[in-house]
Amino acid sequence: MQALLAGDLDVIVTSVTTLVGSRLAGADTIMIQTLVPTFVDHIVSVSSITELQHLKGKTGGVNRVGSTSDLGLRLALRRLGINPESDTKIITAGGNPERLVALSRGLIQFTIMPEPWVREAEKLAFRDLFDTGSLALPFHWNAVLTRESIVKSKRSLLAKVVRANADAIHFIKTDKEGTKAIFSKFLKLNDPEGLERAAKAYATIFPVNTLPTPEGVKTLLDDMAPRNPKAKAADPRQYVDMSFVQELESSGYLKQLYKR
Repeated sequence: MQALLAGDLDVIVTSVTTLVGSRLAGADTIMIQTLVPTFVDHIVSVSSITELQHLKGKTGGVNRVGSTSDLGLRLALRRLGINPESDTKIITAGGNPERLVALSRGLIQFTIMPEPWVREAEKLAFRDLFDTGSLALPFHWNAVLTRESIVKSKRSLLAKVVRANADAIHFIKTDKEGTKAIFSKFLKLNDPEGLERAAKAYATIFPVNTLPTPEGVKTLLDDMAPRNPKAKAADPRQYVDMSFVQELESSGYLKQLYKR
C-alpha cells in the first residue's frame, strides 16, 4: 500500500481491509476488480475438538490480529454462534507454516487457513473443522486496488490489468494441471492431494464476473462501525469503481473467452 500511495506502483492486489483502512485515513484508493469475493479459509483445530462449540474457551491463532485472517475467523465464529471476544482468545501466530507449528506445540488449539495448507494440517493429524466459504459472506478477500488519480491518468493501462486477471482466472478454471504446477512452484508444496484440492477450491471460488460489488465492502464497514464512527458513516459504493469490469463484460470478451 505504501508503494501505491507513493506512486511507485499503479495497482496492487490485496484485500478489502487494506482498501477500507487506507480510504478511511483519507487516501483516494479505489477497488476496480474483485478476484476472490468471499472467504476461502477453513477453521482447522487440534483433533480433540470435534465440533464448533468445543472452540469455546480455546485459543485461536491468526496471521496477525487485525489482518484478513483475523477478521474472517471472527466473522465466521459470530455467524456460528460463538463470540470471538468472550468465548475464545485469538492471538497473532504468523503465517500458515508458523500456525501449524503453534498447533503442534499446543500454543493454540485452532486456526484458519486455505488449501493446500488444510491438507498439510490433516497430514499432521489436525482436523478440518469448518469451511468458512460455505457461509458465502460477501467480502473481497482478494482484489485489485488503485487510486482515483491513476484511474484518470492511466485508464487504458488499468483496463489491460483487469483483462489480464480475467485471463488468469479462465486459466485456473480450465487448466487444472497447469494451475497445480504453478501452485507447487510458488507455494513450495508437492503433495498431489493438497494441490488437487487447492486447484479445485480456487477454480470454484474465482468468479467469471469479477465485478467489485459494494456488498463486499459493506461487510467490513458494518463490522468496524461499532468501533469507528468513520466506518459507520461511510458509503460502500464510494469504495469501488465497477466501470472497468462492466466495460469488459459489455465488450463480449468474457463470453468469447468462455465460449458461452
